[in-house]
Amino acid sequence: MFERPESADPPLVAADIPLIGDERRKNWAKVVRAVDPTKTSGWAYEGEFVATGGIQDVPSGAVLVVYGERGSRANPMIEARVYQVNGDGTLTEHARAKGRAWARTLRDRVCELLEAPPPVVYDLSHLSDEELLEEVRRRGLL
Repeated sequence: MFERPESADPPLVAADIPLIGDERRKNWAKVVRAVDPTKTSGWAYEGEFVATGGIQDVPSGAVLVVYGERGSRANPMIEARVYQVNGDGTLTEHARAKGRAWARTLRDRVCELLEAPPPVVYDLSHLSDEELLEEVRRRGLL
């Protein structure tokens, strides 16, 4: 079992979770906490589901698997993507796969992301806007 080591709860950030495929077909997103390497289907990914196609509060640094289908029910076209949630709420895409072998295709990359230390998130919410602006000016960035 590949699992991200427990650490302090990362801050939640508002992220726009993409809708892949057709909203009339199967689609979902999951914040992945662990992967069962003995499974080659979507059941290998353990974690909490989040809604697709809108803003959701998810942990900063989380690994996100997003799945979607388009086409007919009898012959769906499957696509899945792996993202990591950034501290500013944006998503960085790390992998994508199409077809029925999507889960096994993405499994190793998801395991790598879970094994890597989570990205450092700096909480600057205790600083005033003036203090932040002063620091940006001091660094010559503005």
